[in-house]
Amino acid sequence: MMESKYKRVIIKLSGEALAGQQKFGFEHQILDSISRQVKEIVAIGVQTAIVVGGGNIWRGVSGSARGMDRATADYMGMLATVINALALQDALENEKIDTRVLSAIEMRQIAEPYIRRRAIRHLEKGRVVIFAAGTGNPFFSTDTTAALRAAEIEAEAILMAKKVDGVYDCDPLRNSVAHKFISLNYIDVLNRGLGVIDSTATTLCMDNNIPLIVFSILEEGNIKKAVMGEKIGTYIGR
Repeated sequence: MMESKYKRVIIKLSGEALAGQQKFGFEHQILDSISRQVKEIVAIGVQTAIVVGGGNIWRGVSGSARGMDRATADYMGMLATVINALALQDALENEKIDTRVLSAIEMRQIAEPYIRRRAIRHLEKGRVVIFAAGTGNPFFSTDTTAALRAAEIEAEAILMAKKVDGVYDCDPLRNSVAHKFISLNYIDVLNRGLGVIDSTATTLCMDNNIPLIVFSILEEGNIKKAVMGEKIGTYIGR
C-alpha cells in the first residue's frame, strides 16, 4: 500500500464546484468523479471527512444583500448544504464507500447529529464523514466550518477543492494574466485579502497550524495527488 503524506484530511467542496458548468444544482459527472477520487484515497487508508458548501442552491450573503434577515438567509444556506451532503453521500455509496452525514442542525430522519467523538469514531472505522449544515450558527461560512471541524477532529490538512487550480492575485477566469501563487503563508492571505478563504477560517487554520491545499476538482486524480504530497495548486501554511 502506498504511503500518503496525510493520514486524516478534510476535503472542502464548494457548492459551485458541484454545479460544474451549470449555474444551479449538480453536475452528476462531477459527483461521480469526486466519489471515484475519494474511493482512491480511502483505499490507501486516508481517513476522509468532507465539508460541502451550498452556493449551487442558495447563498446566504446574496439573500441578505437583497434585504432578507441575515440569520434567516444563513439558515437557508445551511439547509442547502444538507441537500448537497445527501447527494454526495448517494454518489459515494454508489462507489461502495461507507458514508455518514453528520448535521450541525438536528434532522434525525436523514442525518446523524454532529458529535465530535462520533465523527472521529466513524473515521477510525474507515467511513467517510460528510459534515452538513455548517457550524449550525448564522454568520459563519462553510470555510470556517472546514477549519473548525479540522481542528476538532485533528485533521492534518484541509484540501480546498475548487473550480480553479490554485490561488491567484485576481480572478483567472476574468484576467488571462492573473498570477498564480505556488505557496503562501497565512499572513499573506490575510494581508492581501485573497478571496480563496475567509479571514475567520484563515485565522483558525493559522492558530491550529492546519495547512491548506487549494486545487482544481475538475482534474480527476488531484485529491490523491494532494494527500500524497505532490505539488499541485497552492499550498497555504507557515
